[in-house]
Amino acid sequence: MLKADQSVGAGADRVLYVLATLARHDGPLSIAALAEETGLAQSTLYRQVALLKRWGFVAEHDGEYGPGPLCVQLAWGFDQSSFLIHEAQPDMAALAAASGETIGLLVAVKDQAVCLDMVESQHPLRCSFTKGRGLPLARGASAKSLLAFMPLARLQAALAYLAAEAGVDAARLGKELDAIREQGYAVTDSEVDAGVWGVSVPIFQRAHQAVASITLMAPSTRAAQRPDALIEMTVAAARRITSKLQVH
Repeated sequence: MLKADQSVGAGADRVLYVLATLARHDGPLSIAALAEETGLAQSTLYRQVALLKRWGFVAEHDGEYGPGPLCVQLAWGFDQSSFLIHEAQPDMAALAAASGETIGLLVAVKDQAVCLDMVESQHPLRCSFTKGRGLPLARGASAKSLLAFMPLARLQAALAYLAAEAGVDAARLGKELDAIREQGYAVTDSEVDAGVWGVSVPIFQRAHQAVASITLMAPSTRAAQRPDALIEMTVAAARRITSKLQVH
C-alpha cells in the first residue's frame, strides 16, 4: 500500500501519486477509499481525479475510479518498445516449454515486485502471475532476488520502508539476502501463496545490479519431484538473457 509522505509534493507529484495508487490497486476506489490509501485530502483528490479523467488516464463508474483507456495504450506501447521484454521473451518461452511451468519477468518498482511479462504453464494444475500486478517486496522468491541485487543505497531504503510499513524483521531478511547473493538465486515455498514453490534468478545489465528477475513458479507437490532441475534451468535462462543484455 502506498502512503503519503514528504516526497509527495504539490502539482505533478500528487497527480502521479494518485495515478500510481489507482494502478496498483486490485479494483476501483471511491474518493473516500483513495483518501485512506494516499493520506491526501478528498478536496485535493477530486481535483487530481478530474484532471486524470479529462486526459483519459482515469475512468469513473458508479462513483468509483480506476485506470482509464489511455493506460491501455501506455501498456501496449510499453510492451512494444521494452528492450528488456523483447530480449527475455524467447528464453522465457523456451524455459516454459522445457519445464512445463509458469515463467514470469519481474522488476522492482518502489516497494513492489511488478510482473512485466509471463508465459503460462500448460498443466491443468498451475500457478499464475498477473501481468502488471505488483506484490510486496517482503516475501517470495521474486521479491527477494530483486532485493538481494539492488544497489546498496536503494536496498537500505527498501529495508527501512519494509520494516516500518510491513513489520518485516529487516535484520533477518538481510541475512536471507546475503545467502541469496552467495548462491545467485532465491527459492521459496508457500511464502506468498500456500502450496506454491518458486525459484527466481536476477538478470543483469550491469555487474551485481539486477534490472529484473526471471521466476519459475510451480505447485509445491510438482516442484518437489525435481527442484534441482528447475533451479538449473532457470539459472541457465537468466544467464542467457543477461548475456544478451550486456552485449548491447
